[in-house]
Amino acid sequence: MESALTARDRVGVQDFVLLENFTSEAAFIENLRKRFKENLIYTYIGSVLVSVNPYKELEIYSKQHMERYRGVSFYEVSPHLYAIADNSYRSLRTERKDQCILISGESGAGKTEATKKILQYYAVTCPASDQVEMVKDRLLQSNPVLEAFGNAKTLRNDNSSRFGKYMDVQFDYRGAPVGGHILNYLLEKSRVVHQNHGERNFHIFYQLLDGGEEELLRRLGLEKNPQQYPYLVKGHCARVSSINDKNDWKVVRKALSIINFNDNDVEDLLSIVASVLHLGNVQFAADEQGNAQVTTENQIKYLARLLGVEGSILREALIHKKIIAKGEELVSPLNLEQAAYARDALAKAVYGRTFSWLVNKINKSLSYKFPGWRSTTVLGLLDIYGFEVFQHNSFEQFCINYCNEKLQQLFIELTLKSEQEEYESEGIAWEPVQYFDNKIICDLVEEKFKGIISILVRALPKANSVSLQSLDFFLHRHKLADQKTRKSLGREEFRLLHYAGEVTYSVSGFLDKNNDLLFRNLKETMCNSENPIVNQCFERTELTDKKRPETAATQFKNSLSKLMEILMSKEPSYIRCIKPNDSKQAGKFVEVLIRHQVKYLGLMENLRVRRAGFAYRRKYEVFLQRYKSLCPETWPVWDGRPHDGVAVLVKYLGYKQEEYKMGRTKIFIRFPKTLFATEDALEIRKQSLATKIQAAWRGFHQRQKFQHMKHSAITIQSWWRGTLGRRKAAKKKWAVETIRRFIKGFIYRNYPRCAENEYFLDYIRYSFLMSLKRNLPRNVLDKSWPTPPPSLCEASQLLRQLCMQNMVWRYCKRINPEWKQQLDQKVIASEIFKDKKDNYPQSVPRLFLDTRLVHEDINAKVLQALGSETIKYAVPVIKYDRKGYKARARQLLLTQTAVFIVEEAKIKQRIDYANLTGISVSSLSDNLFVLHVHCEDNKQKGDVVLQSDHAIETLTKMAMSADKVDNVNINQGSIKFTVGQGKEGIIDFTSGSELLIAKAKNGHLTVVSGPSGFPPHLCSPSSHLQAQDCSVSCVTALSSWIQNSYITFIGSI
Repeated sequence: MESALTARDRVGVQDFVLLENFTSEAAFIENLRKRFKENLIYTYIGSVLVSVNPYKELEIYSKQHMERYRGVSFYEVSPHLYAIADNSYRSLRTERKDQCILISGESGAGKTEATKKILQYYAVTCPASDQVEMVKDRLLQSNPVLEAFGNAKTLRNDNSSRFGKYMDVQFDYRGAPVGGHILNYLLEKSRVVHQNHGERNFHIFYQLLDGGEEELLRRLGLEKNPQQYPYLVKGHCARVSSINDKNDWKVVRKALSIINFNDNDVEDLLSIVASVLHLGNVQFAADEQGNAQVTTENQIKYLARLLGVEGSILREALIHKKIIAKGEELVSPLNLEQAAYARDALAKAVYGRTFSWLVNKINKSLSYKFPGWRSTTVLGLLDIYGFEVFQHNSFEQFCINYCNEKLQQLFIELTLKSEQEEYESEGIAWEPVQYFDNKIICDLVEEKFKGIISILVRALPKANSVSLQSLDFFLHRHKLADQKTRKSLGREEFRLLHYAGEVTYSVSGFLDKNNDLLFRNLKETMCNSENPIVNQCFERTELTDKKRPETAATQFKNSLSKLMEILMSKEPSYIRCIKPNDSKQAGKFVEVLIRHQVKYLGLMENLRVRRAGFAYRRKYEVFLQRYKSLCPETWPVWDGRPHDGVAVLVKYLGYKQEEYKMGRTKIFIRFPKTLFATEDALEIRKQSLATKIQAAWRGFHQRQKFQHMKHSAITIQSWWRGTLGRRKAAKKKWAVETIRRFIKGFIYRNYPRCAENEYFLDYIRYSFLMSLKRNLPRNVLDKSWPTPPPSLCEASQLLRQLCMQNMVWRYCKRINPEWKQQLDQKVIASEIFKDKKDNYPQSVPRLFLDTRLVHEDINAKVLQALGSETIKYAVPVIKYDRKGYKARARQLLLTQTAVFIVEEAKIKQRIDYANLTGISVSSLSDNLFVLHVHCEDNKQKGDVVLQSDHAIETLTKMAMSADKVDNVNINQGSIKFTVGQGKEGIIDFTSGSELLIAKAKNGHLTVVSGPSGFPPHLCSPSSHLQAQDCSVSCVTALSSWIQNSYITFIGSI
C-alpha cells in the first residue's frame, strides 16, 4: 500500500487514516473524488472498506484478480473487496474463529453486488469437490431467487433489496464451503399492495407475466399484460428499459431447480404468486345496508383453486370479520373500506409468509448434512439497508434507522475494542477516545415499558390519537428534547437525533404497519388450505394461541437483538457502500449526495475513532524491508533483530519521540506527514539505488552473457562436428546400400517381383510416374505420352485412357448450351460428310450459324403466309429449273415440319419432311445438292436442284430438322433426279480448275467443281463469327475425335 503514496496527489491515499486533515469532510470527499475519477472505487478506513458504485463494468473481478488477492497480506495490495473477503477467510482458517462481513449503504450503492462478488470469490478460491461444488452453486443461485421475491425497482435503484439479509456460510476443516443459512429481516410487505410513483412491485410478478409459458399462465389464470393487475401498476412503472424480465425469469427457473425445488414445489409457489395478483383484482360493492359484497366471482374461483380453499368460505372471510369474545364467536359484516383492508392484509400476509417459507426452503437445501458438523466454522455476510432519510419518513424508515443505530453502536464498540486490544498486546498505553455514544438513542427506541416500541405495542388496543399523545408526552419529557424543536414539528411528527443526524418521522400509519393485523376468519381459511406451502405458512396453533401476536416492531427488535448476539460472537469486517449519483450514470460524482451518505454512514466518526491513536502501524520486518535503504547501517542487509534495525533506522531518519512508538512486534507512527516524508525520501533514494543496481547488474549480466555464449559456442561446435560426421557416415552407408540394391534389382529386372528386384521395380515405377506427372498432355490434341518401362505398359495404357477421359470430361463440363448445339451439328456433319465429300474439311473450322438470313431479309408476306410455323434456319440458295437448268435466286427456309422455297414475296414450293425421301450430293467440292421428293404427291413437280454457298451447314441442319441423317446420299460421278411424272434428269460431276455449272449437249446438267475450299467471298470469317474458346485446329480435331469416341457422352449432357 505504501507504494501508492507517491501518486497520492493524483489518485489520493488508499487509506483515509493517512489523510493529513482527517477531521475535514471536504478533504475526505476530495480523496474519494480523486480515486473515483481514476476508477479506483475502493478505499480503506483502517480495516473498513469504502466502496463507491461505478455504475459500469470494471475489469477488476477476473480470476486473475482473485488469485492476486488470494493468501496475500491485507495491506500488501491495493484496496479491494477481495482483500476483505480473503482476510476474513484466512482469519477463519488460521484462528478457527467465526467471521462476519457487514455490508451497508443506501439503496443503489451496490450492497447486493458486493455480496455476490464475495460469494463468487469464495466459490473460485476455496477448495473444491463434487459436494462442495453443489453447495457453491446453491449459495450463488440463492441470490437470483431471493432478488426475484425480495427486490424491486425503486426511485433510487432498479434492483433494490426490500429486506435485510444475513447469510452464514459454513466451512469445513479444509476451508471448503459445505453449507449455509440465511436470515431475513423486515420484508417490505406493504409494497405488495402499494407502490410510490415511479416504483414497481417485487420482480417475480413481472417476470412471471413476461417470461412464463402460455400453458403455465393459462393454468394460473393470468394474462401477460401487467396493466390488468392493480397491484402491479400503482407506481405507473410496469415496464423498465434496464430490466429484462423475460431473461430474469429463465435465470430464476434455473436457480430454483439448482436449489432443490421440484416441479410440484415450483407449481405451488407460482400458484401463490398468481393468487396475490388475483387478490388485487377482487372488487367490492356496497349493498343496501352499506355492507361490502364481492363483485368479481371469477377471481374468487381462481383464488379458491390456486390457494386450495373453498371459494364460498373465502368469499365470506373477505367481507366478514370474526371476533371471539368470552368464548363466543361474533361475525360482523365489513364495509367497503374494511373489506379492502382485509383483502390487502391477506395479500401481504400470504406473500410475506411465503417469502419466509422460501428462505427456510433455501436453508434446507444449504444445510450441512455431514457428520462432524461441530468442526465447521462460519463466515457471515450481512447485506442490510443503510440509513434512510426521506422527505416523508414513516414506520419502515424508523425500523431501518433503528437497525443502523444498533449496527453503529456495535461498530464503535468493536472498533475501539480491537484498537485497545492491539495497543495492549503491543505494550502501548491506551488513551480513551471520545465519541458519540448512541446508546441513549437505542434505549429511547427499545427500552422496556418506556421505549417507543413499547408505547406502540400498548397503543394497539386503543388505536387512536390517545396513544399518539402518550408517545408525544414521552418524547417531550426526554432529556435530549428541547421546547424549541417541539414547536417546529407538526402534530403527528417527532424527531430523533441519530448518530448520523436528525430525522423527523411522521406517525401517520405507524399503528397499522406495526399491527399488521389479519382477521381471524381469514387465518382459519388459510389454515384449511390444500396448497402445501400455504398450509405450512399458516399453522393451526395460531388459532388456539390466545396470546396477542407480536407486532412488526417487536418482531424486528427481537430479530435485531439475535443478530447483534450473532455479530458479537464473530470477528467483524466492514464494507460501506456509497452511490455517487441518483441517475445511475457512470463517472458522475455528485458531491452533495456523497456528503449526505458520508454523514449517514458515520464514516467521519469511524475515521476519527481510528485516528484517535496512531495513523500507521506495521510489523518491524515489513517496515525494515521497505525503508532499510534510507540508512547506511541497515543497507543492504541487517543482521540483527528487526526491532533493533527499526530503532536504528528511525533514529537515523530523525523521528521525534512524539511521532512514533515502538511496540512488541510493530512500529506505530502517529502522523501521516511522518510517513509521507519517509516515503518521499525513499523515492529520492530509489534514483541513486537504481543507478547503482543498474550498473552492477549490467556488468554482471554482460559477464554472465559472455560466459554463457563462450560455453554455448564450444558446445555447439562440438555437437555440430559430431553431427556432420554422423551424417556423412550415414549418407555413405545409405549410398552403398542403395547402389547394391539397384544393381541387384537390375540383374533380376525380368524376373517376377521378389525381394531382389523389389527396390529396382519400385524405383522404375516411381521414376515413370514422376516423369508422367511432369509431362502430362495439356489437351486432347496433345498426343505425347512418356514411353513406359516394359513392366508398366498395361498400367500406362490405362492411365492414358483415364487421362484422356478426364480431359474430355473437364472440357465437356465447360461447354455452354450454345457451344454444345454447335458441336452436335458438327458431329452430324462429320457423320454425313467426313471422308466422303472433298470440301468437308474446309467447313470444319467454320461455325454453323443459327441462320444466314436475318428477319428483315424475309418478306413480310412470306412470314404471314407461314403463320404459326417458326423459321429454324434460312439461307439464300440458287435453284436450277428442271428443264432448262436456268439458275434462279431463291430463299430456303427450314421450319419444324417442312422445307420452304421462297421467291421474294411468294412461297414457290413447300416440301414436307414426310415427303422428303432423300438428299443427294456429290463427293466433289461443289455446293450443289438435290432434294428428292415423293413422286405420288401431286403438289410436287419433282425433285429440287439447289446450290448453296453453305451446303455442308444447310444440309446438316436440314437432315437434323427432317430426321433424314441416314437419307443423305453422297454420289460419285452423277446424280439422277426426277424431273416430272415418269421423267428423270442427270447431273454429271467432274473436277476442274474452276466451278462451272451448265447444260450439256446430251441434256444433262454438267457441274465442274473448282479447287477444294469455300468461295472466295467466304474465305475470311464474318465479323459476327467467334471462335468461342476454340481454335480452328482444335475444332477440327475435336470434331473427328468426338465422332469416333464420345458421341454418347456428349448427348447425355
